[in-house]
Amino acid sequence: MSKPVAVNRRRFATLAGAAALAAPTVARAQTSWKPDKPITIYNPFAAGGVTDVHMRLLGEIVGKTLGQQVIIDIKPGAAGTLAPAMLLNAKPDGQTLAVMSINTLRYPHYQQTSWNPLTDFTYITGLSGYTMGIVVRSDSPWKTFQDMIDAGKKDPDKYNYGTSGVGGTGQLMMIEVEQATGAKFTHVPYKGGAEWMQALMGGEIQFIADAAQWAPFVDDGKCRILAFATEQRIPRYKDIPTMTELGVKVVGQSPYGLLGPKGMQPVVVDTLYQAFKQASADPKVTEYLAKFIQVPWDKNPAEFRAFAEKYYVDVKPLLIKAGLAKS
Repeated sequence: MSKPVAVNRRRFATLAGAAALAAPTVARAQTSWKPDKPITIYNPFAAGGVTDVHMRLLGEIVGKTLGQQVIIDIKPGAAGTLAPAMLLNAKPDGQTLAVMSINTLRYPHYQQTSWNPLTDFTYITGLSGYTMGIVVRSDSPWKTFQDMIDAGKKDPDKYNYGTSGVGGTGQLMMIEVEQATGAKFTHVPYKGGAEWMQALMGGEIQFIADAAQWAPFVDDGKCRILAFATEQRIPRYKDIPTMTELGVKVVGQSPYGLLGPKGMQPVVVDTLYQAFKQASADPKVTEYLAKFIQVPWDKNPAEFRAFAEKYYVDVKPLLIKAGLAKS
């Protein structure tokens, strides 16, 4: 009677040993991920611009962390939405990603798209956000925001302003300003900050209504800020008022983040989030962003998705009011 028992014990020990060996393997598969080839990130912003440099700085650090090169591939077009659109045919393996500008959440409201921002992508992390304002050359006759408004009322459409694209935060900001004040200006879209700064300095446009890629020009005395489109004053420029303080309740919201194709595994998403979060805290990154009045915008995957879902709904009335979308 004892022999069968001994056999059963040996069999049990063998099975238990096999289970013990298998368990760590399963755990590793669920809690770790490493890319096996270079990671490509499609960037909708112009080469040499703030976001391009930002992404290259992050990519250098993340590449060392994950053991693979991170390639930043410039894909401008479609009001900054071409880059995310390229994820539709990508594998959800974490090795093809895209920078998402906030315009990705606006564009489908006024233009038919082949993608839905809430169902066709995996949200990975928030990265940073632009500080919006109105800037003129230092030799401009406009000394204040009100001077600009008065000019736009006296001579409607005579004066040009530059932004980084049709339907972007800069144009929406100015549409609200025009509706609130009765002034009228002519919008001239550009591919990015390098282009509209050149246009401003060359006299093609009279002011910029966009992100603070103009900050170094202000610091060098070549440009002057008339007003910020922020909720509060910027400590670095504490003497410059917000539009809200001046009676025009306009706040330009323009964060950006990182997307992947839909269907990515949670472990891959979390690994990428943690790697970019760590990179965003690197002094090289924070010091660079500070030059352009930007700060890290840390959003984990759930927070980033929640932001997108809310903004997608909230922005539609503004687009309708601006005449860019239909009810």
